[in-house]
Amino acid sequence: QVQLVESGGGLVQAGGSLRLSCAASGFTFSVYGTGWFRQAPGKEREFVAAIRGSNSNTLYADSVKGRFTLSRDNAKNTVYLQMDSLKSEDTAVYYCAASYLGPYSSSSRYSWWGQGTQVTVSS
Repeated sequence: QVQLVESGGGLVQAGGSLRLSCAASGFTFSVYGTGWFRQAPGKEREFVAAIRGSNSNTLYADSVKGRFTLSRDNAKNTVYLQMDSLKSEDTAVYYCAASYLGPYSSSSRYSWWGQGTQVTVSS
């Protein structure tokens, strides 16, 4: 059974940091890329960042480039999204998802999704 479980969300002040984790099980993690998407209230889900499974190539949305950093630990089947210099506009539910190879910015390329974790940035 495939599972993706996000954790690490919470409430933080603007300028602060959070680290989200996405723990995967039920598939060959090292072959699959992992993407992060977010959805704010009243807005469509948008791409945040993605990392390839085999060589850790990364892709970032322009809105987070230079502030967010992806990494992965294939031994722990976990991907981390380090979020620094957070802004109020980063407030959203963050979802991780798995795609074969990758990294991709299109949500249609992702096969499995987690349940999401809330990130709230207060200004």
